[in-house]
Amino acid sequence: MQRPIPCLFMRGGTSRGPFFRASDLPADIATRDRVLLAVMGSPDLRQIDGLGGADPLTSKVGIVSVSKTEGVDLDFLFAQVSMKDALVDTTPNCGNMLAAVVPFALETGLVNARGDVTTMRVRMQNSATRCDIEVQTPEGRVEYAGKARIDGVPGTAAPVNIAFLDTAGSLCGALFPTGKNVDRIEGVDVTCIDNGMPVAIMLARDLGVTGYETRDELNANSALKQRIESIRLAAGPLMQLGDVEKKVVPKMCLVAEARAGGHICTRTFIPHDCHSAVGVLGAVTVATAAVTAGTVARRIAHVPPGGHKNISVEHPSGEFTVVLDMNAHHPGEVLRASLLRTARLIMRGEVLIPAGIW
Repeated sequence: MQRPIPCLFMRGGTSRGPFFRASDLPADIATRDRVLLAVMGSPDLRQIDGLGGADPLTSKVGIVSVSKTEGVDLDFLFAQVSMKDALVDTTPNCGNMLAAVVPFALETGLVNARGDVTTMRVRMQNSATRCDIEVQTPEGRVEYAGKARIDGVPGTAAPVNIAFLDTAGSLCGALFPTGKNVDRIEGVDVTCIDNGMPVAIMLARDLGVTGYETRDELNANSALKQRIESIRLAAGPLMQLGDVEKKVVPKMCLVAEARAGGHICTRTFIPHDCHSAVGVLGAVTVATAAVTAGTVARRIAHVPPGGHKNISVEHPSGEFTVVLDMNAHHPGEVLRASLLRTARLIMRGEVLIPAGIW
């Protein structure tokens, strides 16, 4: 007999995957991870025997519960499920999947709507980072239709507004965990930074590419990928992340001058394959580096004036705008980051797990 587990299959931003109530999954972490591997059909590059979409962006899981932390409504645990290995990584956050957390909680009755617009405070368990998420709830129901558009998702949808509250040093303990704005690693200048997502930022030209290549062109460049991985493995301990060989952080980002009207152009590896867009918290971190003096990103970024900066981060499939509020008393310090995403409930039901997994 197979064992059913209730879940909702949801898109959050430019990612998608099954969402679960924490109480519906095994409390034992090893058992839970075996269950999630079975859910997604991993390890298998096609994920043919599960719900995974054979891509890192569609091999993600959301786990949600009512928070016991004072002043917080919901806890969100994100899991990145490997396609190649029997590995479930709950180290990083995912700002795209985060967009579906409040809709999931409302759809499953974990929380109730609060008028025509519902704002919930969410704690990301991966890093204890908090954010406020605003969704449209006319007549107490989640609205998915709307006019908001994000690159990487066809059509338009209702806006999901996310404001991050305390992202600096989310996993590394400090915004610049090495104590420097630039480190020399494997002969390359690298900015190691964590404003919601640990990212190692390098100039694309320093690795022999332009930074404007397509995702497929970069993924086919095996020599480039090997060099990036060598730098990543060296950066991990410097960023207080330890041995990162089996972790998906730090993310690796190649930057170049913007050429489509934005402020900086990116090609992000997550960590071994080039992202078709850019991760939400990765974009926040790159934007923070772009406005900070002395970083690799600042060398080529076009930074707008003022204390309220809309930073357009270009990526392979479009652009991603991050809004940064700067500290008027400490120039260069980012106080708050916010952004727009969308989400949609795709399917509700049960996923069936082979009995032997338990």
